[in-house]
Amino acid sequence: MNAIEKIAGIFSKFPGIGPRQSKRFVFFLLTKGNDFLDELIGLLNKLKDEVLMCDSCYRFFPASPGKEKICKICSDKNRDSSMLMLIEKDTDLENLEKSGIYKGYYFVLGGNISVFEKNPEEKIRAKELIKKINESVKNGLKEIIIATSLNTEGENTMEFLVKLLGVLAQKNSIKISMLGKGLSTGTELEYIDSETIKNAIQNRH
Repeated sequence: MNAIEKIAGIFSKFPGIGPRQSKRFVFFLLTKGNDFLDELIGLLNKLKDEVLMCDSCYRFFPASPGKEKICKICSDKNRDSSMLMLIEKDTDLENLEKSGIYKGYYFVLGGNISVFEKNPEEKIRAKELIKKINESVKNGLKEIIIATSLNTEGENTMEFLVKLLGVLAQKNSIKISMLGKGLSTGTELEYIDSETIKNAIQNRH
């Protein structure tokens, strides 16, 4: 296997990227000068050093080395501590924040659960989520909003979360709600426009 095929194989592992598009990425890089490639390599090398994972919500965020691993959202005392929204990935959080409607805290699940998954708790941060909720209860948590995508995996993840959190929520008088209708079936949260997100949050049930 030559370098083109190896690099294309890496690109094909990116979300939504197939074999043909991954090859296009490789040939695009080959058309660029050494300065472009050197800058790209340098940025990739810095990525792990300059971007940290939040110890509270598990989102990635830019931070200075040596500082506490808590993102700006989780460290913001002005957010509404009575609400916790569960989302699949970082890009969902970014889109929700752009809407400006939600003022609570988040928890990034790190993925979703397929219908035939035998070990669903391993596909999301199930243990970390339970810990997060127990900590949030002390700060006045009253509602958990499940904001998974409206596709098969998202719906299955939502059902798993309802079962996983049912007893804990009932014990602590926490409401479990889902985003309101109006979102198109098959839609991923990161691609939904701000107005639709606003309506979905306001009409959650």
